Amino acid sequence: MSPMSQPAAGPGAPEPGALQPLLPSDPSRLAGYRLLGRLGAGGMGVVYLGRTDTGELAAVKVTLADQADQPDFRARFRREVEAARRVASPWAVPVIGADPDAPEPWMATAFVPGPSLGEAVRAHGPLPERSVRILGGAVARALSAVHAAGLVHRDVKPGNILLAVDGPRLIDFGIARVTDETALTSADMVVGTPGFLAPEQAEARAAEIGPAADVFALGCLLAFAATGRPPFGSGSLDALLYRTVHDEPDLAGVPDGLLDLVRQCLAKRPAERPTAEELAARLTEDTPGTAADWLPAPVVTTIATRSAAMLALPAIDATAPGAPTAPPPEPSRRRFLLLGAGAAVLAAGGGAYALAASRRDDTGKDGKSPAPKARDTWAIGLLADLSGPDKEIGRAQERGARLAVEQFNALHKGKPITLELKVSDERGDRGGALAAARRLTTDPAVVAVLGPTSDAAGQAALPAFEEAGVPLLTVSAGYNLLTLGDSNTTVLRAIPNHIMAATYLAFATTLLPQVRRPGVLQERTDDVYSWQYTGGVRFGYKQAGITPHFRVIPGRVRDYRKILGEMIEAGIDAYIHCGVRSTAVLAARALAELGFTGPRFTGQDAYGPYFLKEAGRAAEGWFVCAPVVDPVQRAGNEALKPADRKPVQDFLAAYRKRYGTVPAPYTGESFDLVTMVTAWLATSAGKGPLSRKGLWEALRAQRFTGAMGGYEFDQRGDLKGVGTFVYGVENGAYKFIGSAPGAPNKPKKS
Repeated sequence: MSPMSQPAAGPGAPEPGALQPLLPSDPSRLAGYRLLGRLGAGGMGVVYLGRTDTGELAAVKVTLADQADQPDFRARFRREVEAARRVASPWAVPVIGADPDAPEPWMATAFVPGPSLGEAVRAHGPLPERSVRILGGAVARALSAVHAAGLVHRDVKPGNILLAVDGPRLIDFGIARVTDETALTSADMVVGTPGFLAPEQAEARAAEIGPAADVFALGCLLAFAATGRPPFGSGSLDALLYRTVHDEPDLAGVPDGLLDLVRQCLAKRPAERPTAEELAARLTEDTPGTAADWLPAPVVTTIATRSAAMLALPAIDATAPGAPTAPPPEPSRRRFLLLGAGAAVLAAGGGAYALAASRRDDTGKDGKSPAPKARDTWAIGLLADLSGPDKEIGRAQERGARLAVEQFNALHKGKPITLELKVSDERGDRGGALAAARRLTTDPAVVAVLGPTSDAAGQAALPAFEEAGVPLLTVSAGYNLLTLGDSNTTVLRAIPNHIMAATYLAFATTLLPQVRRPGVLQERTDDVYSWQYTGGVRFGYKQAGITPHFRVIPGRVRDYRKILGEMIEAGIDAYIHCGVRSTAVLAARALAELGFTGPRFTGQDAYGPYFLKEAGRAAEGWFVCAPVVDPVQRAGNEALKPADRKPVQDFLAAYRKRYGTVPAPYTGESFDLVTMVTAWLATSAGKGPLSRKGLWEALRAQRFTGAMGGYEFDQRGDLKGVGTFVYGVENGAYKFIGSAPGAPNKPKKS
């Protein structure tokens, strides 16, 4: 994504809509612009509606100072400004002012009062063919100018096309790049908006990303404008990337006159697509009439309504001739967030965005800011599924977190700092996870949050943590995009992501010398999880020099005997199940009925008592790879040094005393992660006011040893090392085998 898109920044970001009032912390002026209100806001910054003293309106993008302090940010922002200024086209919104070197970098572009293409189609339905042709022709001409300037836009999507009565406008050059330039973009980083990017972008083939990628995106845009839906569907990001690379587009409903042209734009190979210049000519050569009446009446009405609203804005400030102009006040947002400051919630563009409230510039008579009032009670938040489908894991996490907090308070009894656990139940409901997260992130006492329980909740809740600057520590969410890229300063993941976990699973199977032709089944009950596991297994076997037998099965299938029978007939000597627990049970029963006795493997989702209970005898002989350690088995491991066993023995004793039983999976890891935060609190409490600012980085830099072992994180916030453990099912119970290998055991050539 771009450093800060305006006003339509991609999935989950606000699109242009009704003007929102300024907040008390907002500046009233910036450089030569009087700021009249907010057009949108997100974790990266704010987009204001500004006006010059001559009455010219502008969309003014202001980046938060803490974002500007990130490495390479100013270089990317400066590049966005330079890229936009290089494009000369009436169909691209021009830059009319910018300062990339300001404490809070800003850029102003001409204001277009119309809706985005995405907003218009959602509100009024697909456009008629003539409108689509004029839209496509103008955008193609804008892209032709982009390409003539030696640039590639890389994010042509409905939110980046604004509609005006005289034609569309292309906006947002935040991730545009010079052709062949890769210095500021990681070679393996997917850049753009899934669903509107080319296969070469989806697979991060940086050397192949050129002007043809923008043409592919324009083909997606035309299909969306004509049908009201993206040609590669919707859903998880990884599923969209997969369909973009491997599946044919769904073009049902595209008018016959556009069908061939759209198909050519969506060719998988870049060389087979037309150029933007060719596309512009072909789209408009047989379009009757002029562009003056190019939009349907309901869209024109929306534009007129918004234009009329601009007439009701405050009058231009009166300035006496020759009077000196006062310098614009410095924005009042601060570069750090004091925990006692709380948070403000703003509805922007139809979505609620929790924005961290900052301390005001109130000063005493001596001109010095008063010292912030010391807080003596802090909190660790827990975002977990306590009543939904993963409630057993969520409750285990709660018990581990609660025990860590209670031990901290017992150890620091009588000290000036007290800790509490604040719990928010996300119920395993993706739709309610964001609200559940904001109950914690808007609480000024909460210093960090443990959670969430599931991948889906993590995806939905992440914006709340990014906006508030609250670290999120997870021991069970393995979705790779939670920490993807170098911009993550929010999530610490104490387990491998699903792709790496599946790679280690594949490596584990290579320890068995009889495995030469493994069968891999991807089932689609949870498409994100299974797709990532399949990709990791595929990579692991490629590293090992093994060619597996792959099959895919729909999530609705309940009888696995036919497909597994076909895999057995194909000669598989091992079975790897890339899917959730319920279907692993179906596979276990089917393989037992078919008499398959080779090794059988599955991953994280299946680990726990329910797989054993539901599969029964059919679970015998299975191997399950999971990112958790059994504390009882660890405590009894004679291979460990006594000093390494003592922390887990102490944890077990405290847990049995508190709860009267042994801990369930994920309890020990939750205890460790909260203890890591409390250790930071204990050492930081006497050094001045505690702040969320810098906490993620401080925790990420730690090398912490807990009851379950050691924790060390890389620059992205992911766990270093393997972190995947192998269990075998024996006599109805899990037997710890050991840590999965970090490299494959390549079979010897005969």
